[in-house]
Amino acid sequence: MSVARLIDAGGGRVRLEGALDFTTVTDLLARGEPLLREAESLSIDLAGVETANSAGLALLLEWLDIARARRATLRYVNMPASLTRIAAFSNLRDLLPVTADADS
Repeated sequence: MSVARLIDAGGGRVRLEGALDFTTVTDLLARGEPLLREAESLSIDLAGVETANSAGLALLLEWLDIARARRATLRYVNMPASLTRIAAFSNLRDLLPVTADADS
């Protein structure tokens, strides 16, 4: 079974670590929603993502939808190459607010 952790790093930052796949996204969605509903601005650092597939991309899009519905700012930093390729292949890359690192 895959494992993933969502770690509140404080200051509007969250780190996502582990697998981002079909077995982890439901739990991650449930754990991420309160963070998105409380913050006006949130940065999710994906540097700790070890594996990812299309379910992971769907999760990132769902979190983005929740943030936009609240008019909150959400950005993803350190997006893994695997997710970037899936997003590009799906013509979704331009929808994702991605920056290279947490300081950008």
